[in-house]
Amino acid sequence: MPNSDLLPSLLFKINENHLALEDAIMELTLWVEQRGAAEIGGNIRGALQTIDKNEEFIKMTLAVIMAPE
Repeated sequence: MPNSDLLPSLLFKINENHLALEDAIMELTLWVEQRGAAEIGGNIRGALQTIDKNEEFIKMTLAVIMAPE
């Protein structure tokens, strides 16, 4: 398999890891907020908004890269 064929798979796996980390961070955010640290939870949620804003672009780019030619 040529190295160029590995790129789409690599990007897909990186995106999967990215989404799993986002889920884990959200779980921790909820845990922190339940313990009264609303300000910290708000800061984390603000950072997660960047992930949300970029997620659609990442999905579209992966679809283009992985589309059969």
